[in-house]
Amino acid sequence: MARYTGPSCRLCRREGQKMFLKGERCYSDKCALNRKSTAPGMHGTSRNKLSNYGMQLREKQKVKRFYGLLEKQFRATYDAADGIKGVTGENFLRLLELRLDNVVYRLGFASSRKEARQLVNHGHFTLNGGKATIPSMRLSVGDVVEIKEKSRKSDKIKSILESSVNTPSWVKVDKEKFSGEVVAEPTKEDIHFPIEEHLIVELYSK
Repeated sequence: MARYTGPSCRLCRREGQKMFLKGERCYSDKCALNRKSTAPGMHGTSRNKLSNYGMQLREKQKVKRFYGLLEKQFRATYDAADGIKGVTGENFLRLLELRLDNVVYRLGFASSRKEARQLVNHGHFTLNGGKATIPSMRLSVGDVVEIKEKSRKSDKIKSILESSVNTPSWVKVDKEKFSGEVVAEPTKEDIHFPIEEHLIVELYSK
């Protein structure tokens, strides 16, 4: 599966805001955005005014990077949202939030979405008691994600679980049982990150 393998901090600098792509490092003084807030590259200090298309494109790139997706998966998720009854932008954000890797991150079972994707790929979780190794699996209300029995003894998993995490209201965590459940559908208000999804809808609607 294709994925971005370059430096994560470079992406935050390009968008000019923290996207918390490296977990705990993003909250520390080591965060690259704290030390150098300009965009990467020789023209990083220039501040050209963006056109409408430029703003739409930048918003798309920002949200893609926030969720750790490449264009093909991102566009496929948008097309799926466009085929659902309701507001396309809201449907789009809901589908992004309900990806298995994002749910694992939201439950506090990983310190970043990138780490969540890696843990899912390596088979550390089950979904409703069954195999779950595909990060893009789309969850629904009532689905239960559980850390596998043999993975619970991992020092890395223990360290992650010991970290204090504020989980959103649409998921419920039971750390004693090493499990979490989707109890409601996520909304835009549950995403504490500035997203103007209407710009992405406008871009893809052209």
